[in-house]
Amino acid sequence: GEVKVVAMNNPEIDWLIGDEAKTTLMEEIELLDGASAEFDRELVDKGELSPVFFGSALTNFGVETFLRHFLSMTTSPLPRMSDHGAIDPMKEKEFSAFVFKIQANMNKAHRDRIAFMRICSGEFDAGMNVYHVQGKKDVRISQPQQMIASERKIIDKAYGGDIIGVFDPGIFSIGDTLTTSKEKFAYEGIPTFAPEHFARVRQVDTMKRKQFVKGINQIAQEGAIQIFQEYNTGMEEIIVGVVGVLQFDVLKYRLKNEYNVEILLENLPYEYIRWIESADTDLDRISGTSDMKKIKDLKDRPLLLFIHEWSIRMTLERNDGLVLSEFGRS
Repeated sequence: GEVKVVAMNNPEIDWLIGDEAKTTLMEEIELLDGASAEFDRELVDKGELSPVFFGSALTNFGVETFLRHFLSMTTSPLPRMSDHGAIDPMKEKEFSAFVFKIQANMNKAHRDRIAFMRICSGEFDAGMNVYHVQGKKDVRISQPQQMIASERKIIDKAYGGDIIGVFDPGIFSIGDTLTTSKEKFAYEGIPTFAPEHFARVRQVDTMKRKQFVKGINQIAQEGAIQIFQEYNTGMEEIIVGVVGVLQFDVLKYRLKNEYNVEILLENLPYEYIRWIESADTDLDRISGTSDMKKIKDLKDRPLLLFIHEWSIRMTLERNDGLVLSEFGRS
């Protein structure tokens, strides 16, 4: 039927929708006026204001309006900071991409591992050879694909701003840069949030050592958990750090389901972690507190764990020149 548009101040609205519906509508409009700010494109672009759209995908109401506005509000790909300064996709013709996510076992039947990367400049061609900056060698990117929901589509070409998933034989990490540029620049990494909960992890069946080490390393490389080792020991003592305790359950479930390994978690009392920023610090000679523990991460970087926040201040006071940071970088 024909859609009829009626202004809110038109008396006709009273009998069109009834008193009750009109009262609710007026209250909701009043709430919107009071709770929302005036739309300001500049503030939206700065990330200081969030636009809100009302609609329903189920009834297909407002969806097209949202998509139209969303397209007009999005920018073209922006420059990204690297160790050679900002790389502008509008000026840089050479291909470059940044790995921001890794997912193991997306297809359990194939035990595959996909590295997701954002193309930051240039053009991607299937089968091209690119330089892997962190791995310090040329690699051939295989099985490039784009994903929409559970659908996968192999692609031949992709451009700046696109996100592609590529087969990862275990060489990529979050924060890696791939490029065809002679400058071999590396993009800035992603800050890794400091875990607040720690547990020692042991496997129930010691015969499954290989699967255990593989599984826990792959899940850590995805960034879902962070794994550490006791300082001066090997992989036999593994400490897991997570931001939320639910991640411990996810770790247990995934190791059992994807790697057929059962684990025991022993909670540790530590709540604070600090990366050591000062390059000339000798970990053996740090004078700490009784509740401090020395550990190292997957990349052999030294870290300190504390139970109490005041211990961090005491440790800094006792060690001249020691610089600690709350964040690491992938």
